[in-house]
Amino acid sequence: MNEQNIPPLLIPPFLPIFTIMSTHHPKQSHLQLKSLFDLLYLRLCRFADLLIADSAMAEDIVQKVFINYECEDDDFPAIKMFLYKEVLNACQEHKATVKTAFLRAEVGGEINRAIAALPEGCGKVFKLSYVEELKNEEIAAEMSMPVSWVKTQKARAQELLHWRLKPETFLVLNFFLSIAE
Repeated sequence: MNEQNIPPLLIPPFLPIFTIMSTHHPKQSHLQLKSLFDLLYLRLCRFADLLIADSAMAEDIVQKVFINYECEDDDFPAIKMFLYKEVLNACQEHKATVKTAFLRAEVGGEINRAIAALPEGCGKVFKLSYVEELKNEEIAAEMSMPVSWVKTQKARAQELLHWRLKPETFLVLNFFLSIAE
Protein backbone atom coordinates (compact mmCIF):
# COMPACT_ATOMS: atom_id res chain seq x y z
CA MET A 1 0.00 0.00 0.00
CA ASN A 2 1.54 3.33 -0.95
CA GLU A 3 0.99 6.76 0.58
CA GLN A 4 -1.27 7.91 -2.30
CA ASN A 5 -3.97 5.35 -1.39
CA ILE A 6 -4.16 6.40 2.27
CA PRO A 7 -6.49 9.24 3.21
CA PRO A 8 -4.59 12.39 4.26
CA LEU A 9 -5.91 12.18 7.83
CA LEU A 10 -4.02 8.93 8.34
CA ILE A 11 -0.65 10.37 7.34
CA PRO A 12 0.30 13.17 9.71
CA PRO A 13 3.14 15.47 8.72
CA PHE A 14 5.57 13.97 11.24
CA LEU A 15 5.50 10.41 9.81
CA PRO A 16 8.34 10.86 7.29
CA ILE A 17 10.66 12.12 10.05
CA PHE A 18 10.45 8.78 11.89
CA THR A 19 13.25 7.37 9.79
CA ILE A 20 15.30 10.58 10.00
CA MET A 21 14.94 10.84 13.79
CA SER A 22 16.00 7.29 14.46
CA THR A 23 19.73 7.15 15.21
CA HIS A 24 19.73 3.56 16.46
CA HIS A 25 18.94 0.44 14.47
CA PRO A 26 15.21 0.64 14.08
CA LYS A 27 13.24 -2.17 15.65
CA GLN A 28 10.81 -1.99 12.78
CA SER A 29 11.16 -0.91 9.21
CA HIS A 30 9.52 2.27 8.01
CA LEU A 31 6.83 0.19 6.29
CA GLN A 32 6.07 -1.79 9.46
CA LEU A 33 5.86 1.39 11.49
CA LYS A 34 3.61 3.01 8.90
CA SER A 35 1.32 -0.03 8.93
CA LEU A 36 1.18 0.10 12.71
CA PHE A 37 0.45 3.82 12.55
CA ASP A 38 -2.29 3.35 9.95
CA LEU A 39 -3.88 0.61 12.01
CA LEU A 40 -3.86 2.34 15.39
CA TYR A 41 -3.68 6.11 14.88
CA LEU A 42 -7.42 6.83 14.63
CA ARG A 43 -8.28 4.34 17.36
CA LEU A 44 -5.73 5.89 19.70
CA CYS A 45 -7.01 9.38 18.84
CA ARG A 46 -10.59 8.35 19.68
CA PHE A 47 -9.37 6.74 22.90
CA ALA A 48 -7.47 9.89 23.89
CA ASP A 49 -10.42 12.10 22.93
CA LEU A 50 -12.69 10.04 25.21
CA LEU A 51 -10.25 10.63 28.06
CA ILE A 52 -9.65 14.36 27.66
CA ALA A 53 -12.55 15.58 25.46
CA ASP A 54 -10.26 17.65 23.24
CA SER A 55 -9.76 16.29 19.71
CA ALA A 56 -6.82 18.48 18.78
CA MET A 57 -4.95 17.72 22.00
CA ALA A 58 -5.80 14.02 21.60
CA GLU A 59 -4.13 14.01 18.17
CA ASP A 60 -1.08 15.82 19.57
CA ILE A 61 -0.78 13.27 22.37
CA VAL A 62 -1.03 10.29 20.00
CA GLN A 63 1.55 11.81 17.66
CA LYS A 64 3.94 12.36 20.57
CA VAL A 65 3.41 8.77 21.72
CA PHE A 66 4.30 7.47 18.25
CA ILE A 67 7.38 9.69 18.10
CA ASN A 68 8.45 8.53 21.56
CA TYR A 69 7.92 4.91 20.54
CA GLU A 70 10.10 5.35 17.46
CA CYS A 71 12.85 6.97 19.53
CA GLU A 72 12.66 4.25 22.21
CA ASP A 73 15.56 1.77 22.28
CA ASP A 74 13.54 -1.03 23.81
CA ASP A 75 11.63 -3.52 21.71
CA PHE A 76 8.11 -3.95 23.06
CA PRO A 77 6.54 -7.32 22.25
CA ALA A 78 2.98 -6.10 22.99
CA ILE A 79 3.18 -2.85 21.04
CA LYS A 80 -0.59 -2.25 20.85
CA MET A 81 -0.95 -2.48 24.64
CA PHE A 82 2.16 -0.33 25.08
CA LEU A 83 0.77 2.42 22.83
CA TYR A 84 -2.62 2.45 24.55
CA LYS A 85 -0.94 2.61 27.96
CA GLU A 86 1.31 5.46 26.82
CA VAL A 87 -1.68 7.38 25.45
CA LEU A 88 -3.54 6.80 28.74
CA ASN A 89 -0.56 8.05 30.76
CA ALA A 90 -0.09 11.10 28.53
CA CYS A 91 -3.81 11.95 28.79
CA GLN A 92 -3.74 11.63 32.57
CA GLU A 93 -0.68 13.90 32.70
CA HIS A 94 -2.43 16.42 30.44
CA LYS A 95 -5.56 16.39 32.64
CA ALA A 96 -3.43 16.91 35.76
CA THR A 97 -1.68 19.87 34.14
CA VAL A 98 -4.99 21.44 33.08
CA LYS A 99 -6.46 20.86 36.55
CA THR A 100 -3.42 22.44 38.22
CA ALA A 101 -3.63 25.51 35.96
CA PHE A 102 -7.36 25.80 36.66
CA LEU A 103 -6.85 25.54 40.42
CA ARG A 104 -4.08 28.14 40.32
CA ALA A 105 -6.32 30.53 38.44
CA GLU A 106 -9.26 29.82 40.75
CA VAL A 107 -7.22 30.27 43.95
CA GLY A 108 -5.47 33.33 42.53
CA GLY A 109 -8.81 34.86 41.57
CA GLU A 110 -10.25 34.20 45.02
CA ILE A 111 -7.21 35.78 46.69
CA ASN A 112 -7.28 38.81 44.37
CA ARG A 113 -11.01 39.38 45.01
CA ALA A 114 -10.45 39.17 48.78
CA ILE A 115 -7.54 41.64 48.59
CA ALA A 116 -9.62 44.02 46.46
CA ALA A 117 -12.38 43.90 49.10
CA LEU A 118 -10.05 45.01 51.91
CA PRO A 119 -10.57 48.50 53.35
CA GLU A 120 -8.58 51.11 51.43
CA GLY A 121 -5.68 51.54 53.88
CA CYS A 122 -5.33 47.82 54.55
CA GLY A 123 -5.48 46.95 50.88
CA LYS A 124 -2.92 49.55 49.86
CA VAL A 125 -0.48 48.55 52.62
CA PHE A 126 -0.95 44.87 51.80
CA LYS A 127 -0.27 45.43 48.08
CA LEU A 128 2.73 47.67 48.71
CA SER A 129 4.18 45.16 51.14
CA TYR A 130 3.55 41.86 49.37
CA VAL A 131 3.09 42.76 45.72
CA GLU A 132 5.52 45.68 45.42
CA GLU A 133 7.76 44.13 48.11
CA LEU A 134 8.36 47.42 49.91
CA LYS A 135 9.63 47.45 53.49
CA ASN A 136 7.47 48.85 56.30
CA GLU A 137 9.61 51.99 56.46
CA GLU A 138 9.26 52.59 52.71
CA ILE A 139 5.49 52.14 52.88
CA ALA A 140 5.28 54.52 55.85
CA ALA A 141 7.29 57.13 53.95
CA GLU A 142 5.20 56.74 50.79
CA MET A 143 1.90 57.00 52.67
CA SER A 144 3.13 59.64 55.17
CA MET A 145 2.13 57.43 58.09
CA PRO A 146 4.06 56.02 61.07
CA VAL A 147 5.65 52.57 60.75
CA SER A 148 3.47 51.30 63.61
CA TRP A 149 0.37 52.16 61.54
CA VAL A 150 1.78 50.18 58.58
CA LYS A 151 2.39 47.15 60.82
CA THR A 152 -1.14 47.41 62.23
CA GLN A 153 -2.64 47.63 58.72
CA LYS A 154 -0.66 44.60 57.54
CA ALA A 155 -1.83 42.57 60.55
CA ARG A 156 -5.41 43.76 60.03
CA ALA A 157 -5.27 42.81 56.33
CA GLN A 158 -4.03 39.32 57.17
CA GLU A 159 -6.76 38.88 59.79
CA LEU A 160 -9.48 40.01 57.38
CA LEU A 161 -8.16 37.72 54.66
CA HIS A 162 -8.11 34.85 57.15
CA TRP A 163 -11.84 35.31 57.73
CA ARG A 164 -12.79 36.01 54.11
CA LEU A 165 -10.92 33.17 52.42
CA LYS A 166 -11.54 29.45 52.57
CA PRO A 167 -9.14 27.81 55.04
CA GLU A 168 -7.18 26.00 52.30
CA THR A 169 -6.92 29.19 50.23
CA PHE A 170 -5.71 31.16 53.23
CA LEU A 171 -3.05 28.48 53.84
CA VAL A 172 -1.81 28.93 50.27
CA LEU A 173 -1.76 32.71 50.71
CA ASN A 174 -0.04 32.44 54.08
CA PHE A 175 2.61 30.15 52.58
CA PHE A 176 3.43 32.69 49.88
CA LEU A 177 3.39 35.56 52.36
CA SER A 178 5.89 33.73 54.58
CA ILE A 179 8.19 33.28 51.59
CA ALA A 180 7.91 36.98 50.72
CA GLU A 181 8.97 38.16 54.18
